[in-house]
Amino acid sequence: MVRKFKFQNMEAEELSTKRVDQVLHMLSSRARRSIKRGLLSRHRKFLQRLKVARENPNVFLRTHLRDMIVLPDMIGMTIGVYNGKEYVRVSIDAEMVGHYLGEFAPTRKRVEHSAPGVGATRSSMYVPLK
Repeated sequence: MVRKFKFQNMEAEELSTKRVDQVLHMLSSRARRSIKRGLLSRHRKFLQRLKVARENPNVFLRTHLRDMIVLPDMIGMTIGVYNGKEYVRVSIDAEMVGHYLGEFAPTRKRVEHSAPGVGATRSSMYVPLK
């Protein structure tokens, strides 16, 4: 038996058809407050570009708006979110509703340590460099 994801007892297909004001009470308080106060003009422009990109599947939508809240309109889209160096492809799922786009495009790489370098320990003083 495969469990389907439910967001506040609402399946993904049903959630993607809802408007923002119908889903507003399900979001976290920070996201709810941001939307109630009104989206910024850059966020409204992004939503307009999103509608155009949904109609035309050849368009890949890229954005610097890491503070954009994931809304039900975005479910199923793939958006390029800028992480400071490149655009990270983010596929929007129902689980992401209410979160920020920046949460899914990390700005820092994982630290991968290797062997200690020259000068790291007392014993490395006696290692020939050649």
